[in-house]
Amino acid sequence: MTALGTDAGTAELAVRCSGLVKRYGDVLAVNGLDLEVRRGECFGLLGPNGAGKTTTIEILEGLVAHDAGDVEVLGSRWGSGDRRLRERLGIQLQETQLHEKLTVFETLRLFRSFYRRGRAIDDVLAVVELTSKAHSRVGALSGGQRQRLAVGCALVGAPDLLFLDEPTTGLDPQSRRQLWSLLERYRADGGTILLTTHYMDEAQTLCDRVAVVDQGRVIALGTPRELIASLGAANVVAFAVEDGPGDLSRAELEALPGVHGVSIEDGLTQLIASEVHVTVPALLRMVAERRGRLSQLSTHGATLEDVFVRLTGRHLRDV
Repeated sequence: MTALGTDAGTAELAVRCSGLVKRYGDVLAVNGLDLEVRRGECFGLLGPNGAGKTTTIEILEGLVAHDAGDVEVLGSRWGSGDRRLRERLGIQLQETQLHEKLTVFETLRLFRSFYRRGRAIDDVLAVVELTSKAHSRVGALSGGQRQRLAVGCALVGAPDLLFLDEPTTGLDPQSRRQLWSLLERYRADGGTILLTTHYMDEAQTLCDRVAVVDQGRVIALGTPRELIASLGAANVVAFAVEDGPGDLSRAELEALPGVHGVSIEDGLTQLIASEVHVTVPALLRMVAERRGRLSQLSTHGATLEDVFVRLTGRHLRDV
């Protein structure tokens, strides 16, 4: 259901915010952020702790009031018909505290009672692959099972829009991939997802589009493929030189054949390169001529992590 007077373009949007601002005292958590999420897509917000991701998503969820700007969720604004809008949303918070003495089935039944419409408990158990744990207490679940249960609580109301804040933080690789499969099935059924994540592989696997957020603003927006292509080359050469005459200047590195960009952080240098087979031999010759010695050398295909480093000069995982 869309609000009266909504034009065709806006009707295709699940989320729209413009000029979003939120302050906590002297801290500007969100600084004029603009965002549009299309219906039926999985959209990712990427950025370090303190970038404003969680504050933004909490404003969109109606949990936090913004200081300036405009917000529309599923064609409606918070402050009018909030109950009806909340029933169309599924929310998984960054930390979900569930009653450990309740069983999995009881927990889902409790959350289902909050909605006038929703899914059958047995169906949700099957979707989150917890049917065999239906009568187990929450306190006995593994970390991955708890996360799937938290997503199940968000899905039990049959939401049109699913908000996920760091859904796989702390999970082992197998549990992460199980949760990815769950989300891919939800989206295949027509659902819309807005998630925040620290994991670049997660964004590249799940998201149709991503926004890189830093210091409360969107600093890059596009599909993962578009953002990676913006680097100008498909590969990264990472290396470190031991202290001494082998140290190389940024200008010298930028002049190496096939190099499109250079970033240096904590002694590790990364070259954005289009022709690794040309760049690496030229780098080795330059280091040898300076009587330097490499302590580290590796190559990999460019990723969203490299986009973040190029934009901010920092590694997302280290911030």
